[in-house]
Amino acid sequence: MSHYTKEHAEAGLSAKLPKIETFSNQFQRYEITISYPEFTSICPKTGLPDFGTITVRYMPNKKCLELKSVKMYMIAYRNLGIFYENVINRMLNDFVSACRPRWMIVKGEFTARGGMRGMVEAKFGKAP
Repeated sequence: MSHYTKEHAEAGLSAKLPKIETFSNQFQRYEITISYPEFTSICPKTGLPDFGTITVRYMPNKKCLELKSVKMYMIAYRNLGIFYENVINRMLNDFVSACRPRWMIVKGEFTARGGMRGMVEAKFGKAP
């Protein structure tokens, strides 16, 4: 059995992905939840696909994420070799950079493979 390398661990973290668009927020103190149940990416070690549901929950400040660009961004992971732990943390960083929310939670619930299911959650700000 071969070992995991630094290249496996860092795979996909610096890949170029589509720009995440935003629009001006008109209201205060409300939550937005985006759910994408058709997420796929590729395990950089095995080359096998990972499937899951990505949920983004946040309280906007001055900008909101534009949904079509979020969808195109998520679809871009389809052929990307990246561990799903890195998927969630990269998404959090990219979404926070795009819209600067008051707080944000990005959660991935990944389909079982080999009898094990993985769930990863990353938070920004004072998330509930």
